Amino acid sequence: MQVTTFQVEALRLVERLWAELERREGDNLVSFVVFGSVARGEAAPGSDVDLLLVFRALPTSRAERFRIFYDAREALRQKTKDGGLEAAGHPFDWSPVILTMEEARYHSPLYLDLVEDARLLLDRGGFFVQVLDGLRARMRELGSRRVRLPGGSWYWDLKPDWKPGEVIEL
Repeated sequence: MQVTTFQVEALRLVERLWAELERREGDNLVSFVVFGSVARGEAAPGSDVDLLLVFRALPTSRAERFRIFYDAREALRQKTKDGGLEAAGHPFDWSPVILTMEEARYHSPLYLDLVEDARLLLDRGGFFVQVLDGLRARMRELGSRRVRLPGGSWYWDLKPDWKPGEVIEL
């Protein structure tokens, strides 16, 4: 796979955002995880940047949680005078998922692709690695597999021997 200029620039901005969040939040920032097309090396103009951010403590208000992210993003914009991707005609969106450690322990369906594609830039004490390892173990028990379709998309067959009425818990 050929790495594009967009992919390189997206990763550069992700690393700068990580540094800015770590500077602002210190040890409160536990895990900084990149997933989606940027993590898979498939980012192209129009891609968003998917992030999972895990903190020790967060406000309960969703707006206040996102303020932590947006303030760091704005500080990054102020420091990046060259304009980066947007100046090159490639606008993109950040798509952060912001959780506490307690919330992140829950095996969310969001994590299915992360078991294969996540890039952990920061993971204090191996916290999120443990979460993903637990999910991987459960998926092995179930016989889960990612099924690729023509055109590059996929779906997860969580339990190939599933029977009607059976409940699948991750």
